[in-house]
Amino acid sequence: MAGGSAMGRLFKAAVALLLPFALASCVLAPGKFVSVLKIDADHHFSFSYVGEVYAIDMGDEMKGLGDTPADKTDPSSDDGTDSPTVRPAALQKEGKDSPAAKKAAADARNREIAAALSKEAGYRKVSYVGDGKFQIDYAVSGTLDHAFVFPYNLDAEAVFPFVVVELRANGTVRVKAPGFANDSSTKNVPGAGQQTSKLDGVFTLDTDAEIVSQNNEDGATAGTPGRKTIAWKATPLTKDAPTAVLRLK
Repeated sequence: MAGGSAMGRLFKAAVALLLPFALASCVLAPGKFVSVLKIDADHHFSFSYVGEVYAIDMGDEMKGLGDTPADKTDPSSDDGTDSPTVRPAALQKEGKDSPAAKKAAADARNREIAAALSKEAGYRKVSYVGDGKFQIDYAVSGTLDHAFVFPYNLDAEAVFPFVVVELRANGTVRVKAPGFANDSSTKNVPGAGQQTSKLDGVFTLDTDAEIVSQNNEDGATAGTPGRKTIAWKATPLTKDAPTAVLRLK
């Protein structure tokens, strides 16, 4: 699609900007969902996402990168016996890394994420239901005079964009939903493999603007008078992120 490289650069730049947060926390990924983006030719827009969101623990994804285990001693001084100064540290680490302790820490962090998201305008419902899963009801509307990214929340450290809308100087907007596919642009993003494992939803673009291009093989269908819709099905096997270019007035 024309201009795809520019959208790819925008996405990669956003990921690069947010990567330090990802390395310290988690990535949010969609599960079962219904999402609708409405864009009018007069620049009015609305967006909704209703369904599941999963938190991917970036600690597990980055485990072993640059770590120096606390219970390791210098091999050159190892005499084959247990050092009394090492064993307590090893036992303490074992306790911290036990499945129960890790689950409790993850649940506590995820409840904090839910609390942070609930403070943001647009989140009509945020609940953490356990095992890394959230139930979310999000809806926002306004004037499309700037880029739009969902989700994005510094307090929750939500860093992986499901949907990106880029406003261009030539009167067009580019829409891309990298979170709704196993897209090649995400292959170097930590957690991207898990990010698509629970995908099960439909992303719909509804517009009365001119559709310059789009990548759904079924094309656009007529909706209400003067409007067209494009619906993309998202599954773990989806390779191409939903993408479209619209021309506004």
